[in-house]
Amino acid sequence: MNNLTKVKILKPANQVFEAFVDPSKIGNFWFSSSSEKWEPDKTVTLRYDEYNAQVNIRVMEIEVNKKIVFQWGDAGNIVTITLKELDPSSTIIEVNETGFQEADEELIHKLIDNKEGWVFMLTCLKGYLEFGVNQLRTGLVKD
Repeated sequence: MNNLTKVKILKPANQVFEAFVDPSKIGNFWFSSSSEKWEPDKTVTLRYDEYNAQVNIRVMEIEVNKKIVFQWGDAGNIVTITLKELDPSSTIIEVNETGFQEADEELIHKLIDNKEGWVFMLTCLKGYLEFGVNQLRTGLVKD
């Protein structure tokens, strides 16, 4: 089972792509930091300093300016980020997370929780790339 989220960003695909893979940019919209540039077969540590948390992802596939595929943790869900450049000034970004178990009693909760996270991250990405806003990423309160 998968969870798909899409947003249109008024920037070219290469700028959207670089926001994810460049460690100096990811802190402007998602995690506080990324341990290194995202490349295939690398394990990258993503940190949330504000929440004293971190997660390792395994980058599985990269197609420059078009696709990023990674796995959360050692046996986590697979996330595919697809970039579809509509024209030189706009890109549709899709985040598709797979690996949810239909028999899981917490399935609906997990799908909603993850969807909320992806929508928030993509909103922060849009604010950062289109308007230079980099203060949104820690604004989501879950408790």
